[in-house]
Amino acid sequence: MAAAAAQEEQLVVEPFSPSIFLDLPPTPNEEDQDLLLPYISRMLMEEDIDDKFFYQFPDHPALLNAQQPYAQILEDTTSPSDDTTTNNTSSSSGDDSTANANAGDWPYDPIELSQLLQSPPHPDTVTLADDDDVIAAFRDATTQQPPEDEAAAGENKNNMEMLLNKAFQKGMEEATKFLPTNNTLLAGFNPDPVLDDTAAFILGNSRGRKNRPHDDLEAETGRSSKLMVPPDQDDTAAARQMFDEIMLNGYEVFLKGMHDLRIAMDSDAEKKARSNAPAAGRRRSKTSSPSAAVVDLRTLLIHCAQAVATGDRRNATDLLSQIKHHSSPRGDATQRLACCFAEGLEARLAGTGSEVYKSLMSKRTSAVDFLKAYKLYTAAICVKKVNFIFFNNTIHDAAAGKPKLHIVDYGVHYGFQWPGLFKLLADRDGGAPEVRITGIDLPQPGFRPAHQIEETGRRLANCAREFGVPFKFRAIAAKWETIRAEHLDIDADDDEVLVVNCLHGLNNLQDESVFAVDDDKPSPRDVVLRNIRDMRPKVFVECVVNGAYGAPFFVTRFREALFYYSAQFDMLDATIPRDSDERLLIERDIIGRCALNVIACEGADRVDRPETYKQWAVRHHRAGLTQLPLDAHLVQVVRDKVKNYYHRDFVIDVDQRWLLQGWKGRILYAMSTWVRDGGGP
Repeated sequence: MAAAAAQEEQLVVEPFSPSIFLDLPPTPNEEDQDLLLPYISRMLMEEDIDDKFFYQFPDHPALLNAQQPYAQILEDTTSPSDDTTTNNTSSSSGDDSTANANAGDWPYDPIELSQLLQSPPHPDTVTLADDDDVIAAFRDATTQQPPEDEAAAGENKNNMEMLLNKAFQKGMEEATKFLPTNNTLLAGFNPDPVLDDTAAFILGNSRGRKNRPHDDLEAETGRSSKLMVPPDQDDTAAARQMFDEIMLNGYEVFLKGMHDLRIAMDSDAEKKARSNAPAAGRRRSKTSSPSAAVVDLRTLLIHCAQAVATGDRRNATDLLSQIKHHSSPRGDATQRLACCFAEGLEARLAGTGSEVYKSLMSKRTSAVDFLKAYKLYTAAICVKKVNFIFFNNTIHDAAAGKPKLHIVDYGVHYGFQWPGLFKLLADRDGGAPEVRITGIDLPQPGFRPAHQIEETGRRLANCAREFGVPFKFRAIAAKWETIRAEHLDIDADDDEVLVVNCLHGLNNLQDESVFAVDDDKPSPRDVVLRNIRDMRPKVFVECVVNGAYGAPFFVTRFREALFYYSAQFDMLDATIPRDSDERLLIERDIIGRCALNVIACEGADRVDRPETYKQWAVRHHRAGLTQLPLDAHLVQVVRDKVKNYYHRDFVIDVDQRWLLQGWKGRILYAMSTWVRDGGGP
């Protein structure tokens, strides 16, 4: 018994900090339980988990070890009462903690702190000094012997105060450099805009270069991720409310969300707004009479793209002005599409496409807003739901009768897919297998490139524990083409089933249009597929974006992108009310960013390069993979789900062993299963 308990304990990876929902009752095991919404809500509840850790565990060894050097610095400068306050102060030096300068957390009283801030810096301490000088000064101060007499103690105290003053001002200066040029995290904070030339020079760059608007924008984007931002209390309260509602009502919340959408779409106000709208793609002038000619926004967009491609700046500018005049981010589907594409055309015309895209990617959307929008998208659009049903049931069938399951997940992101699989495995006859997930994703800029993947693993460990599924997680932050089979610790034992999972990620890999390829140096897409072949998985499950807007020629690419994203915007317009703020966030921060990258960026900066599913089939066969037939029962389950719960214009079809998803006849996504040549039927 003891050995079995020890083995089970090793299989479950303990989180760095205790989960705040472990004392809650387990999720009800209903037959049609949808676990995506409860999993998202638990993520929302844990947004401030790092801050709570230091208050819940003040005697934690990691915290005491981090506090020790600071306690040594302050022991000669504070009174016994101050020491008590300092020892109870939470650490703010970690990557995930927040920086609070409250009176109870700072070793100085307000009067002393004011005097230190008003005192001029030491003449030898130049603002552009290296960090090593300050570190060396602190090291000397902390290693010097205590003074023998009172005079020496007073002098040492003055020196220490000077060093602390220096370090504080240096920290403020370095923190200022971490701020991106157009970050919205400090919205509402209006500092004095008047700066003299010296201050502007220092804030622009501590190494003595001039501050140009677009210099090192990529570096600034990376620095923005290092900024420590305290959690919003309002967001935390909203997250708790969402969590309580979903945990108390379970699967009914998912159905309720879809029911609420139908009510909103059938409301009188929504019907009136849509009845007054012109035909799709055409818009009357805002200042003209009702009898005036309508404007075809799609035609204007194509003509503008042609003018941009030929360098006709005057005509392009005039067309852009017309498009902006007749488009709106809160109008109908065509108006929203035109507004989004106009931004991309304007950035391409100005030659700042890459800079604008990186600037958008550096902006931080709060977790609450993003996950609310994601929940709305899942309730209204069947894409994610169908993906998870197809993927999880395929993996469940592949692991039948096996005691171990290893999943290599390319593009793990937040792990929304896996709670549903845990439930399927927990209900399996004979008990759940030992599950091991290797989560692969691109490294994030900042001090901790694998932080998001590790957080996903911690949440999945908590979720697996509730279902009684033995679980391990390994995070890998690297470019996908650099991951080989020998890096994944694949068990050669016949008791373990290996499954490779990839959801919508392959289209972001570079193709042959970026650089010349040959047999010795294939494209990253072919490298990833060959590496998957070498892993010899029981099944490789994937979903690809079915699009032809990855062409290298701009006008052709623009036309195809216009057709593809027209379906996306029309799909949202038919299922979500136009006044929804969450819909605006989806269109602006998710779809809009991808569209801008396709339109405004070129070369390696263009990261979205989809192909049609037939092109992907050729690429897979060339890499040595064989396609498996679809499960007819699973296809029927997917069709029934979409028919019963989603809009009638969603399309589910089968073509040459591909399960297709689309909208009004246009195929947007395609799913399939593969094995190594000779490894399956």
